[in-house]
This record gives sequence, C-alpha cells and structure tokens, in this order.
Amino acid sequence: MPDSATSPLAGLLSSQPLINTRELKILSAAGFETVGDVLLRIPRRYEDRRSTKAIASLLNGETASLQVHVYSAGWRFSYKRYFEVSAGAEDEPYGPRLLLRWFNMPYVAKLLAVGMNLSVFGKVKEYAGKLTMSNPDFEVMDDEEIANRLVEKAMGNCPDEVIPPAADCVCVHTQRIVPIYRGISGMVPRRFRELVYHLLQIMPEGLRQPGYDVAPAYPYREALEDLHFPRTPEVAHKARMRFALAECFRQQFRVAWRRRQTRGKPGLVTAETDAYMQELLQSLPFRLTEAQLRCVSEIRADMERPVQMNRLLQGDVGSGKTLVALCAMLLAVESGKTAAMIAPTQILAEQHYNNFKKLLRGMDIRLSLRTSDRADDIGYVADNPDEADDSPRILVGTHALLYKKNKARNLGLAVIDEQHKFGVAQREKFVTAAVNPDVLVMTATPIPRTLTLTLYGDLDVSVIDELPANRGEIITALRSPNNMKKIIAFMRSELAAGRQIYIVSPLIEESEKSDRSAAVSEWEKWTGIFPGEPIGLLHGRLSPDEKDAVMADFRNNTTHILIATTVVEVGVDVPNATIMLINDADTFGLSQLHQLRGRIGRGQHKSYCILLSDAAPGEPGREKLEVLCRTLNGFEIAEEDFRLRGPGDVLGTAQSGLGSVQFAEWLSDTRLIHRATRDANAILDADPLLNLPQHAPLRELVLYESDQGVIG
Repeated sequence: MPDSATSPLAGLLSSQPLINTRELKILSAAGFETVGDVLLRIPRRYEDRRSTKAIASLLNGETASLQVHVYSAGWRFSYKRYFEVSAGAEDEPYGPRLLLRWFNMPYVAKLLAVGMNLSVFGKVKEYAGKLTMSNPDFEVMDDEEIANRLVEKAMGNCPDEVIPPAADCVCVHTQRIVPIYRGISGMVPRRFRELVYHLLQIMPEGLRQPGYDVAPAYPYREALEDLHFPRTPEVAHKARMRFALAECFRQQFRVAWRRRQTRGKPGLVTAETDAYMQELLQSLPFRLTEAQLRCVSEIRADMERPVQMNRLLQGDVGSGKTLVALCAMLLAVESGKTAAMIAPTQILAEQHYNNFKKLLRGMDIRLSLRTSDRADDIGYVADNPDEADDSPRILVGTHALLYKKNKARNLGLAVIDEQHKFGVAQREKFVTAAVNPDVLVMTATPIPRTLTLTLYGDLDVSVIDELPANRGEIITALRSPNNMKKIIAFMRSELAAGRQIYIVSPLIEESEKSDRSAAVSEWEKWTGIFPGEPIGLLHGRLSPDEKDAVMADFRNNTTHILIATTVVEVGVDVPNATIMLINDADTFGLSQLHQLRGRIGRGQHKSYCILLSDAAPGEPGREKLEVLCRTLNGFEIAEEDFRLRGPGDVLGTAQSGLGSVQFAEWLSDTRLIHRATRDANAILDADPLLNLPQHAPLRELVLYESDQGVIG
C-alpha cells in the first residue's frame, strides 16, 4: 500500500542535498526512490561495538573496538597500494602500535591525518609480527572543523598551529550498537548507514506511521530510531516487535476482511443425500479413522448449507486425506453437481485418477483425467456441451484444468491438492471456473499453528491428526556412506523377502558444479550392485508416457528398485516398498524429507528410511536429519523446520500469497497474531465497510490488495 503523499517518508531522495548524483543512481537501481524506502530498509542484524579495548590486550583473530590516536599516515606499496595509519593510545606516544590499512578505498586518504583521534572497529590480524586491521570501520572523534584543519595541514595547505583538544562526537559506525544492512551494489555499507542516520535526523518528532498505527503509545519516530540505532539490545527488540505487530496487523486485517467477504457468500447446496458415499465406505476393507470421520462430518455440514464452503483439510503423510476428499466429491455428485480435483504433478493426478477408478468400480459415476499430455475420457463429450448427461461427474487433472476446454461444467466442488504448490492466481482461476463453488484445499505438509492462523485464517480448518491402524512401522536411521556394505546387505534381505526399494538423489545427472549424487549415475551404480534385479529410473526429464511406464512397472512389482529424483515426493503409493534410501539427505529440506519418507510404510510391512549423509555432528544439515530420526510426527517436524529455516522458506511466501515478510518474529508469536486478529475484527465489527475517515488507510490497503489479485 503506497504511503500518503503528505508524509515526510514520501519525500524523494533526489531532494536531499546530502545525496549526490552518483549515489542517487545507485539507490534508484536498487529500488530506493523515497526517504521511506531507505528508512524502512530493516537491519538484518546488529553488531555491539560499545566496549573498547587497549592495543596491548588485543589477540590475533579477534574482532575489537578501539579508540586510538593517529601518529603517522600515508600511502604504502606492497603487492598492492594501500593507505596505512600507525595508531596508538593518545597518552602513550611510545606505546604499542596498531597498523590500520585500507585497500581499494582511496577516499580514506582525504579523511585521515596525523593528530586525529579515531574510533575503529575491525578484525585484528598479526602480520610479520605486527598487529593490523584491514579496512576497519572508523570514525573521526574530532569535530568537523578540527578534522578539516588537520587534513589541510597534512596536505601542506596551512601553517603549523596548535590544534585544540577533540570535542564530543556522535558516532554512527563505532562505539554503539551498529545496524548491519544487506549490501547494495556500488555503495559501501558505512555510507548507507550514514544516509539512514542523517535521514532520521530530519524526520519530525510527530512523524506518524503510514497507514494505520497499531501502537500510538510508542511514537513512530522514536521506534524508527530504536530500530536502526538502538541504545541496547532490549530496545532493538522492543522496536522490532512494534514493527512486527504493525506488519502482522496488516496481514491479519487482510485475512479478516477476506474472511468476511467469503463467509456467508451465497453458494450451492452440494450435499443432500449420501448414498454414493455410504456405498464407497461399505466397500472398503477397513473403517475410516475417527479423525477422518470427524473431517467428513465437518465438510458435509458446510456443503449442506447454501453458502460457499472454504475449508482447509490438513493431515500428515498417509493420513487418508484423499479418501476424505473423495467422500466430499461423491456428496457433490449425488447432489447433481460436478466435482473437480487439481493436483500439482501429472504423476499425482494420474494416481488419484487410477485410485478413484478402483474405489468407484461398479458405481455409475463418470470420471475424466485432464493433463497437458493426456486425456482419459469416460463418457466425456468435449465438443457437445448440450449433452450434459454425458459429461464427467468427477474430473481429476493438473494445471490443464485451468484452461477453458477442460473446465468442469456445473462445478459444485473444487478440490485443490497440495495447494501450496500452486500460485495464488492459479488457485483463484480454478475456483472461479463456476459461480461460488464449495472449495476444499488440502495439504500433506503439516503447517505450524501460527502459519495456519496467518496463511489460512480466512479458511475453516479440518485436521486429520491420526494415521490408519493398518500402516507398517517406519524406522528412520542416519548413516554415513562408509556404512554402504551393511546397507547393501540389508537391501538384499528385503529384496529376497519380495519387498521393493526407493533410492532418491537430488540431481538427475552429475554436474561439475556439484558433487551431489545424481539419479542417472546411481542407476548405473545400482545396476552393477544388483545385476539380477530389474531397476527403474524416474526423473522429470522423461516424457509422460515414459514416466507412466516406469511407475506402472514399479507399482506392479515388475521392477524391484526405483532410482528417482524428488518426483516421487508427493502422492506415489506402493505399499510393497519398504526401503527409502535418500542420498545426500542433508541437502534436502526437513519437510521434503518427511514427504519422501511418507512413500514407505504405506502397507503392513515394517519399513526403513535410510538417510545417507556425511554431515558432521554440529553442522546445520546434520541437525535436521537428527530431528527426522527422532520423530514421525509431521506437525512436530513442521515446527522444527520452522525453527531451523525460518518462516520465509517453510512454505514459500510468494506461492502462499503472504508476500514479503520483513519482521519474521510475528510468524512464530501466537500472542501477536491473536492481538492483531482481535484488533482487526474489532475495527470491522464497528465499521464493516471502512467508511470512517480514520479507517481510510485500511480501506486503501484491502482495495490495493484486491487490485493486485491477492484477495477477492
């Protein structure tokens, strides 16, 4: 949402005399046009440079802050030209020295001169028996007039004279908690820090937060200064939480607004009788879990009402979400409507389609598969829209369902599987193929509770929180490549028992840029290890027909080992497969590893997931593997993934519609999310259409988001 044109933050950088033409071009190229663009560039971290040390106490390799006096300064030549200052304590003219050296920074020679007092910060290195700092951050502690006179004197432009003692100096780069920003090409970090500091000084005390201010008791001008140049770590945290609350409020206000727009929206009654569903349930050789039955009941209650359903069905790998979704689709079909399910990959779409055909065998329900490369029609008359009775009642497909020729007629229920793998616009296009159909979105990626409140706060949520009782136990083990002989022996025993094996690699082919294992070379290797075993190869470069043939052979146990990339991550269901060997497991994300592991343990046999990695204890990649070995609970794994990777990468905020997140603190703080949600709902309760003048910025916010296609 754009800032108000009357705000000082909206002032153009080109009107600031302290920024020269070259810097304006650099800033513009990096996306900075206004004062607000600079001041809302959030520090990615801070360095505490408050404490100072004496030169005599410095240790090789340590990072330190010092106050020193310049005893000599000039250009030096070695393997390259550099400017060097010999510095020491002002009251110890014959004491220990520290050599300060600046490479590729010629402007430093115009700023420093003998007699100056400096504050410096950098890493100490011992070189040829001398203590040095290369390219340290520094500040001249003398006032500007004295510093200029010292430089002029060093250049021989003024006679010898007595220089008065240094006055107090405001430090920006040293002697304080210093903000560290993400780099800007063409501009040194200290210069950007100076710009932030100077722009803060010209901001009025009464500066207001753009849009709606969620914390008027904490003045915005003060919070900005505390954010960039905090006096203590506690002050920095307080400022970040203030801005985090504001960001959280904007997100939750959008969620609350959208929820009110969709909640109660007129829709179709898509559940009237349940004969089809009962016929399906009675044909199953098992009973649904209590969690599945609860979710079916919640979904059915929505579909019985003449308002649009918007519900999330969330469950762990193998919990039976697809069967719950099929129950809902049968309810829609029996009410005279069409149900359509969209899946992110052709393999998954075809698996759903084939499973539906088996489950609905003997029932008079026409199915159709729609992908970009394949159409399997059962009674589908594409060229004659008047023959509605011959059109399919259940459609399953990929992105092909987004195109007009494949759209479902009389759509009553839209099901989106693995919804986070679709973009916001794609989901909207699928759902708007009809007028207010019921919508059921599914995910097998367990989501931390705070992200559920944030990403899906506009949806009702059903959770399948138990697994079917007939699933085999899964053992997860972390192994080094040095254990390969034992692993191969174990594989032989499982193959001898008639079981099947997945071997997953991160790459398709070997690359000079990476030493990760590749599926093609793995296929060659394992063909040599098991010369008598039929081995399949599956990856994304195969044609659809080739993929179908490979998967059919593995499902039918014609091939006993499947070498694959992560194309098997979602939806592949082969109950006879009992071993999943994952090469270079530390290179995968934690949730992705959990998804891959979910390909085994789908039958009654005990299964084994072997994580192959040479990551050493204490390395980041090792920690996530230890988490996976410790638990099978997808929701616990999601929380750990959230902790290890941060919220920005867990689901992919661009795909989720969350957008750019500057203050990730709120994404893991239920307290902040609940407060923001409460405040948003209070405003909408009092002013549903946002007609009051004080709510104009919020109306602008939701209208702007609607124009961007983010909310409807």
